[in-house]
Amino acid sequence: MSSQYHAAIEELCDSLSAKSYDLLSGAKVADLLRGRSENALDDLEDFRESWNRMPLDAYMADGGRYRRRRHATLSAPKGAAEYRVEAHQPHYQTLDFNNLNGGVARHYEPFEDAVLKGSTMDSLVTLGCDIFGRLAPYSAWHIEAHQFRIEVDGEEIGKPTPEGVHRDGVTFVLMAMIDRSNAGGGESTIFNLEQEPLEKFTLTDPLDLALVNDERVFHGVSPIQQLDPGRPASRDVLVITYRHKAA
Repeated sequence: MSSQYHAAIEELCDSLSAKSYDLLSGAKVADLLRGRSENALDDLEDFRESWNRMPLDAYMADGGRYRRRRHATLSAPKGAAEYRVEAHQPHYQTLDFNNLNGGVARHYEPFEDAVLKGSTMDSLVTLGCDIFGRLAPYSAWHIEAHQFRIEVDGEEIGKPTPEGVHRDGVTFVLMAMIDRSNAGGGESTIFNLEQEPLEKFTLTDPLDLALVNDERVFHGVSPIQQLDPGRPASRDVLVITYRHKAA
């Protein structure tokens, strides 16, 4: 683990503490991850390709069939970057945090084992542990990971955040762009607690990253559209959430 990696983590923590969110380009993220481990992204192409094998999200209360999803649960002890994969379990949010799909236990298909245990996934989960563990060194973490694909074929609107402007009901969120295909839109906005916009940006390149303090800001993403109306459009992201838990 390089000294440059430690310095970069310190810089990110300082920025995230000051603003409650931060953005990193995919190129910077790749350099950062390889600074911690030279093998960090050895399976990146297989990792990205796994989004092509995603089942439909069957819990869309708006009846939409535009989202595909997988889910995994992990945990990490306080003060450590090591984490463990927990037994597969449902995802749950209260209606306070998700007024569309909250209030029910949602049983999603798990991550493929090779993806969950691969070097790219490991490096991204560990990056979150390194950053958020530095910001909250006395907290253990309940971690949930979500693979999302939003797709548009001309029949429906593709909404990355169908619940609208929201918080996830966790402590920190890491959002990584995986791929965009024939997709316009998908602009992200960070809002303060009064839901006034602070910054707009679009994750476009693989590994473009947004880090969010979910207790201090709201976020939302605009719908995607087909650039070429004759071809389907898709937007693939990985979302990893970290929530305080008892050690």
